[in-house]
Amino acid sequence: MKLKQKTKRRLLFFGLMLLLLLGATYYFIFRGNISIPANNEKEYLYIPTGATFDDVLAILKKKNLLKDETSFTLLCKSVGYTHSVLPGKYRLSNRMTNFELVRLLKSGKQEPVKLIIKGSQSMLAFLDYVSNNLEITHDELNQKLTDDDYLRSYSLNKATAICLIIPNTYEMYWNTPVELFLEKMHVAYGKFWMEKRTTLAKESGLTKTEVVTLASIIEKETDKDSDLPMIAGVYINRLSKGMKLQADPTVLYAMNNLTSKRVYSKMLDFDSPYNTYRYSGLPPGPICIPAVQSVDAVLNYKKHHFIYFCARADGSGYSDFAEKYDDHKVNAKKYRNYLDEQNIK
Repeated sequence: MKLKQKTKRRLLFFGLMLLLLLGATYYFIFRGNISIPANNEKEYLYIPTGATFDDVLAILKKKNLLKDETSFTLLCKSVGYTHSVLPGKYRLSNRMTNFELVRLLKSGKQEPVKLIIKGSQSMLAFLDYVSNNLEITHDELNQKLTDDDYLRSYSLNKATAICLIIPNTYEMYWNTPVELFLEKMHVAYGKFWMEKRTTLAKESGLTKTEVVTLASIIEKETDKDSDLPMIAGVYINRLSKGMKLQADPTVLYAMNNLTSKRVYSKMLDFDSPYNTYRYSGLPPGPICIPAVQSVDAVLNYKKHHFIYFCARADGSGYSDFAEKYDDHKVNAKKYRNYLDEQNIK
């Protein structure tokens, strides 16, 4: 009888110990926390395309997120994550458990990226911005946007490729492939060039790429939205008369001059198809990504008789317009004197 009682006690003891061991194992493997800093900043985990489980471990260790690699690895093996790594941008939360992290990574539920593409950006700035916010590299995107064979499917070439980019806020996943990224840009481009804008372009006598090219020039001429249609009207008038545009921003673009705040006469002879002081008509393509307001200003340009304009000599950013060259010379001299007085080089 006593032997049976001892046996029961032992079985009960071992049963309790087993339960405790299982409970500890469960907590150790499933409920153990990863090391997320307890602050208000968002913490993200970026898993590259083609990454292996060892790569994931290396990323977690580099960010000092793993409290215990063994428990995390055991859990990943138990749910089959070690052979099904999904790339992407994952948002982590404070006191996230091993189980919650693995469930997130295994689900592939990413945090979308909001790309805010602004007007006035150069192609270089655009490439840098995209590569800093998506998995797409600078070189990878640049190769596509300078490949005439690839761009032909969009009726563009490397000089006009920037026309494809419409300033807006876009939402997409971090690991979006470059081809899909450009296709999304093309879809937005198609929506932007709705029937009304396409009709206005035809009425102006310009193609879509020519509209964007002219818009990129007036974008760099002023930051005053009210002057944009007026300046567009000046350039439309010059084009219709067969006059050279003589747009200062095209000279600076041709020279890749990002620092000068004024154009000197010695710069005007710089030989480039983008220099509208030397070559008639529009340059081969846009000199920046124009804002939507600038494109619409070209499409809805102000009809007038001005063929000259010059920045106003008061630092306001607005422009003075003239029909006659003699009047323009007076305005230009006032502005040059103002720049000299302000020691603007």
